[in-house]
This record gives sequence, C-alpha cells and structure tokens, in this order.
Amino acid sequence: MRWHGAPSSTVSFALVLEDPDAPGGTWVQWVLFNLPAEHQGLPAGLDRAPQLPSGACHGACWGVADFHRIGYQGPEPPLGQTHRYIFSLFALDTSLDLEPGITVAQLQQAMDGHQLATAQLTGLYSR
Repeated sequence: MRWHGAPSSTVSFALVLEDPDAPGGTWVQWVLFNLPAEHQGLPAGLDRAPQLPSGACHGACWGVADFHRIGYQGPEPPLGQTHRYIFSLFALDTSLDLEPGITVAQLQQAMDGHQLATAQLTGLYSR
C-alpha cells in the first residue's frame, strides 16, 4: 500500500481497516497508528509486533466473536459472499500518546481535533 499528497504539517498517520459487511456488524481487521509522516506506504508482510521499529503501534483487531489480535488481519468473508474492505488513512498533526492494543474507538477519540486529511480505499473480496 502506498500513498502521497499528505498535508505538509502531517506528523503521523493512522490506518483502520474495516469490513462493514460482516454478519454481526462491522469487523475491525486492522488498527495501526503513529506511523511517522515520512512513510509514504507500507511494505507487504508487515510484522505483527505490538510496536514496530518505526515507532508505529498496532491496535486491537476484533470480530463479531470478540477475539482480540494485533496486526493486519486479511479478508476472510464467508464462502460465496462479497464483502467491502475499507482502508481509512488519517493524516494527523501529532503523534498519539496511546499504548499498543487500543481499540478503534479509543483511536477515534484520540484523533478527535487532530485530523488534517483522510483518504479511503474500498476493496471487494469474496472466496
């Protein structure tokens, strides 16, 4: 994943990946925050460690069964169904004073008043 064109005052990025088509409600697939502004993308196979060498941190991912994991959780919709996977990238004017493992709700609260720009990419996936 790559991006460009962030505001010049960007200090960090946050990324949220959600599947709004999950049977029991929105399924959070990935939460990543404090990605330094000089990063213009993410490599394939990003480590699932709570904190990455760049200083970025993974938040909690969960599904309708209330499991908790960190790191990228790829698409896995039920057989025969197409789901939307929405990547939301937020350019922030600060780094967030949060611990790894936070929820998306905690991330959204911490980002309030700090969002400079937002970009979204929606992918469709079925198996």
